[in-house]
Amino acid sequence: MEYRMSPKLGGSRLKMPEKLTPEELERYNRQILIDGFGERAQLRLKRAHVIIAGLGGLGCPASIYLAAAGVGHLTLLDNQEVELSNLNRQILHWRSDVGKPKAMSALEKLQAINPNVKIDGKVEAISPENINGLLRKADVVVDGMDNYPTRYLINEACVRNRIPFVHGAVEGLVGQLATILPGRGPCLRCIVPKEPPARPFFPVLGVTPGTIGCLQAAEAIKIITGMGKPLAGKMLLFNGEDMTFDIMEIRRDPNCPVCKGV
Repeated sequence: MEYRMSPKLGGSRLKMPEKLTPEELERYNRQILIDGFGERAQLRLKRAHVIIAGLGGLGCPASIYLAAAGVGHLTLLDNQEVELSNLNRQILHWRSDVGKPKAMSALEKLQAINPNVKIDGKVEAISPENINGLLRKADVVVDGMDNYPTRYLINEACVRNRIPFVHGAVEGLVGQLATILPGRGPCLRCIVPKEPPARPFFPVLGVTPGTIGCLQAAEAIKIITGMGKPLAGKMLLFNGEDMTFDIMEIRRDPNCPVCKGV
């Protein structure tokens, strides 16, 4: 039985599972009980492919909740190794993992969390030469990066291939979140037209990427299942100092060099 995902969800062609197993029905019981979710939404999660680009402070919590929710296929992209200074926020990496590739460290923990999920770990840097191949057949891409050049590269590839892209960024106790739905709203270049000044390190409290990463997982799940309204055309701003959430309306730039004409 073939199922074509709606174009707004990436347009990949994947085999639709006939049904959920008894174990899956029990494991995901509490979310299946949500009004409007049910077994149909769970099946959509089961046959979805989500790529997490970066297994740092954002990618770790996002991937944990996507695996726990039952996304059928996760691909983890990261070419860095675990460092001791990562451990205040990158919660899939432990003291014993220092020196290991982050993609492999995360893969081990996620497989233990949910062995029903297919997980690929790729220790590979994202580049203009490999970006299309890395994102091939993805239904959603989650931004776990720590630099804007790579974010812009992913944004361009997602717009070009009509793949939803869930952006997140943090610093200190503040964070931001936006969902890019190509053709239905602004892309990341519209939202952040100029690259912020690059720095070798930036301060961050672990709970900040934890908060934004969880919200990124929620956005990805909403896109896949069709529940609720994704944060398209908007930017969510989180300030942990006074515990506020604000939402800004973001308009598409008609002259954007990335998404103009899409």
